[in-house]
Amino acid sequence: MAPDGITFAYHAHMPVVTTANLCKSFRVPQREPGLAAALRSVFRRKYTVTPAVVDVCFSIEPGEIVGFLGPNGAGKTTTLKMLTGLLHPTSGTASVLGHTPWKREPAYLRRISLVMGQRSQLNWDLPAMDSFLVQLAVYGVDDSQGRQTIDELAELLELKELLKKPVRNLSLGERMKCELCLSLLHRPEVLFLDEPTIGVDITMQTRIRQFIADYNRRYGATVILTSHYMADVTALCKRIIVINHGAILFDGPLAALVDRIAPFKLIAIDLERELPNGLPPHLGEVITAEARKLTLRVPKDAIAAATSRILAELPVLDLTVQDPPIEDVITSVFHVKK
Repeated sequence: MAPDGITFAYHAHMPVVTTANLCKSFRVPQREPGLAAALRSVFRRKYTVTPAVVDVCFSIEPGEIVGFLGPNGAGKTTTLKMLTGLLHPTSGTASVLGHTPWKREPAYLRRISLVMGQRSQLNWDLPAMDSFLVQLAVYGVDDSQGRQTIDELAELLELKELLKKPVRNLSLGERMKCELCLSLLHRPEVLFLDEPTIGVDITMQTRIRQFIADYNRRYGATVILTSHYMADVTALCKRIIVINHGAILFDGPLAALVDRIAPFKLIAIDLERELPNGLPPHLGEVITAEARKLTLRVPKDAIAAATSRILAELPVLDLTVQDPPIEDVITSVFHVKK
């Protein structure tokens, strides 16, 4: 439930977002170089059809934060643009909050928001507060409720000192926080975030992630997040959808993906002295070796036994057991056949 008795009016047992065989292809004009080819293309243009999204099917429950992951050109942004009504699909269906997104009904647009890390909605020459007031007027938000929402979001994002500064005088991270605030003034029930932390420093990334989590808890909003920063995903998303070449490769808990793709752990070892004959092969597979520092890969079910042998047989100064980097796990998915 949102503050002031405002309740998101979608039944908790119904998915907020559903897609079925959603496809999007683009017709791309083709032309050979040269003047003659340019003249021919005026009368007879050739096209190729490029699939961007292929038979995408998933559903998202109320209040979920779902990571939507894939390399550049995988189809993430195209999918989000269809779900927000910016693009019509070539085929297939989608429903968000019971609406067909590309009909762009006002009742639907009032309930969602799209934040794209490389796009700005703020007026460059005016203070952020002026853009906020325009946004409230566009969405027809009551003045007292709007002011309360601005105060709440400004507190969560630590924006109060920035609202009177011209946007052009703000840093990238400060502008990104203002963009988030602007997009949430009408209290959307579904939030589509496309690279919300791109280009900002590590400290600001942490603050933005914390804000997204706080907004989700406070308002019960459903969040779909794309990001190339795996820290965003691990901090916010229990579930991820992995897409590549327009098709879904994985949909499920992040932990299940790690177990399936990387059923091993890494053991990092600091030694008192170098090993003259190298590491005995029965202790594990060496991933990196540098002077007195080793990293071994060991199956998860053999970690306890391997750790005991290492401590018993090697001159260990320090030992840590780690999960493989999530970036490596996600990258591995793109090379695994469905």
